[in-house]
Amino acid sequence: MSTAPSKNMPMNKPLHKRTPSQTDIAEFKDLTKRDALTRLQKTVNKLVLTAQPQSQKNTRAELDGFEQLFSRYLLDNVDQPSIDWQEIQPPPEGTVISYKKLIEANIDDAKDLLNKLIVVKLNGGLGTTMGCQGPKSVISVRSGLTFLDLNIQQLEQLNRTYGCDVPLVLMNSFNTHEETEKVLQKYSHVSVKIYNFNQSKYPRLDRETLLPVATSIEGSENECWYPPGHGDIYQAFYQSGLLDQFIEQGKEYMFLSNIDNLGATVDLYILKHLLTDQTKHEFVMEVTDKTRADVKGGTLIEYQNKLRLLEIAQVPKENVDEFKSVSKFRIFNTNNLWINLPAIKRVVEDKTLHMEIIVNHKTMEKGVNVIQLETASGAAIQSFEGAQGINVPRRRFLPVKTTSDLVLVMSNLFTLNRGNLVMNSQRSFPSVPLVKLGTCFNKVKDFLSRFQSIPDCLELDSLTVSGDVTFGKGVSLRGTVIIIANHGDRIDVPPGAILENKIVSGNLRILEH
Repeated sequence: MSTAPSKNMPMNKPLHKRTPSQTDIAEFKDLTKRDALTRLQKTVNKLVLTAQPQSQKNTRAELDGFEQLFSRYLLDNVDQPSIDWQEIQPPPEGTVISYKKLIEANIDDAKDLLNKLIVVKLNGGLGTTMGCQGPKSVISVRSGLTFLDLNIQQLEQLNRTYGCDVPLVLMNSFNTHEETEKVLQKYSHVSVKIYNFNQSKYPRLDRETLLPVATSIEGSENECWYPPGHGDIYQAFYQSGLLDQFIEQGKEYMFLSNIDNLGATVDLYILKHLLTDQTKHEFVMEVTDKTRADVKGGTLIEYQNKLRLLEIAQVPKENVDEFKSVSKFRIFNTNNLWINLPAIKRVVEDKTLHMEIIVNHKTMEKGVNVIQLETASGAAIQSFEGAQGINVPRRRFLPVKTTSDLVLVMSNLFTLNRGNLVMNSQRSFPSVPLVKLGTCFNKVKDFLSRFQSIPDCLELDSLTVSGDVTFGKGVSLRGTVIIIANHGDRIDVPPGAILENKIVSGNLRILEH
């Protein structure tokens, strides 16, 4: 039905423009995306030509992976939460099992089990957040031993005890590779075979143009590049040639974890379960019960008939509080993963590996706003058969991300036994205290200068420290302790002090007698 203009409407005034239909908008967006992809491909082709002739083939293969990631980023409309909240279901019965069930097994074939395992540690991170230069794995965490020392000691003990051959594999980033290679020279005498490989090096994208900020492979500063998250492990491990090598040796599973998680040790009960259960589990994720400190951690759900990892970035804004609820989502991902090696080969070669894209917004030193497209290793759970979660004790999750974590690891809460941190038996409950140290403690050097000795934390529930605070020798902290030195004030906790359920504030300087 046509409508004539109203008689009252002046004929010289144009009619209101028809708002574009949804189809028009979709078509426009589609063209824009295709244009963005074409422009990116042209720029990447130019970048490849700036590489040394002998490395152009590898650079091309690496940047092909980046183009695929970018193409998915455009198609998936990643900036929007990707989950329909109404479709989320709790994991089906039997997909998350209790660790207690596993420890009933009798392990009389430890050597055979262990000979089918490789241990892979994520070693791409720098120690910058803790004020240290170089790879985070070379920060000293306990008794003068670094993360790397402790991991190697654990495997050395395992190989000696059972007469087996469990190798250590490090996934480095371009930020840590060179330094790690140097450090590894000092371990030539240990009874652990050590391998390392590099994860991919992808170009950061200008947020406005969606084009790489790097202008050449060799000449551009490191700041123009980024390692694309630990989800890159599958592709990078495959391309390194190590995956095929280990499969040929008869290895069946990798145990993958962050190098700074000091609780992530080889567990024979989990390994036995993987190698003997009637159901083939190609992917097992260790989860543990949430506490107030873990509300942002990813959790396992059933979504569209698959076991999936749900991360906070995928949650619609209005459902974030529900996601953080300890009563609704009771477990979270420790990022301790056990993955079948032939299955990794299959999903990479068949291109059936799917991980949600994480868009990380950063600002470069020169003020350019950039985006990094990343993936997380745990998100691949949906691509494997027989995937399962195992609810493990909290002791298997002991990450050291900040000096607040470091104070606990260095304290008498733990004893060190050949690379393994063991909770002190005098601690009356298994959870670790909640510790928040202020910005004065952020850097390891400043942190160490503020403690004459690490306090006794055996009976500590929670510690909050803010401002200019120092601790004398032999201090004991019990219950809930809050110490706040206001701006311009200083608090020196005297040697031998016992603080139990105390709030200390103001200005306190007590000289030693």
